This record gives sequence, structure tokens and C-alpha cells, in this order.
Amino acid sequence: MTVDVSVERVVPLPPERVAGYAMDWRHDADWTQGIRTAELTREADAGGFGAGAEVTRTASFLGRRIDYVLRVTAYDPPRLLDMESVAGPLPMHVTYAFAPHPRGTLARIRVRGGSGGFYRLAAPLLARQVRSSLRKDLRDLELRLTE
Repeated sequence: MTVDVSVERVVPLPPERVAGYAMDWRHDADWTQGIRTAELTREADAGGFGAGAEVTRTASFLGRRIDYVLRVTAYDPPRLLDMESVAGPLPMHVTYAFAPHPRGTLARIRVRGGSGGFYRLAAPLLARQVRSSLRKDLRDLELRLTE
């Protein structure tokens, strides 16, 4: 993968509360930069949201509309949500991780994506933009939960 960015932030709330909100696709547009809409377009094999489920997101990134589908590859609340793109303009792997911390929850987001051509040339710019967006995401997550 050309872009591999991780950010973390301590949120002063228990992991169950932080992960419960962040791992619920219905809140994606509330705290995730650029996400305009999110829709559960395929349920998990066992029903509802979990491994195998797919969420279709419409986003704006670098001034462009992007539609993509993320498939849940691992779901272990309140610890882990791992997703990979199965449709969209670039390969993407998104991981949300939550761990107990003495001051609440250590929240981490990792995004990996892009594999060649334009994405290889634009990797430094994309990485900076993604890092900035992810930092804002975690800040907004905390603000949503502590207001």
C-alpha cells in the first residue's frame, strides 16, 4: 500500500462508550471528515452489522465526490473494527481500535490505501491529508461524546 497513516487520541470515556459510537455506521457522517452519507447495504451473514457486512459511503476528498463500499473483515466490539474497500476509486483498508487507558480510551485509526499510478505519485500529499482528516475525526469523536 502506498499510504499508511495511523493516528491516536485518548478519549476520557470508557471503551464501550467510545467504540459503541464510533463502530456504529449510523454515526459515520457525524464525526468522520468528508463523509456525507453512510448506508448499510449488506448485512453480516448472521444479520445486522458485523463481519461480512458492507457499508456504502459517499464522501468528499480533495474536492471530489467519492463513493465506496467497505466490507467488515473483523468486528470485535469494543476492541476492533476492520474494513476493506470492495468498491471505489482506490484500494483502502481502515482499522478502528480501542483499548483501555488510565484516562479513558486509547482510540486509534489506521488507513492504508492506494497502490500505484497516480496514488504512488500523490502519496505524500494524500498521507498528509489523510493524517489531518483522521486527527480531526478523533477530535470530533471526543467532542460528540463529551458535549
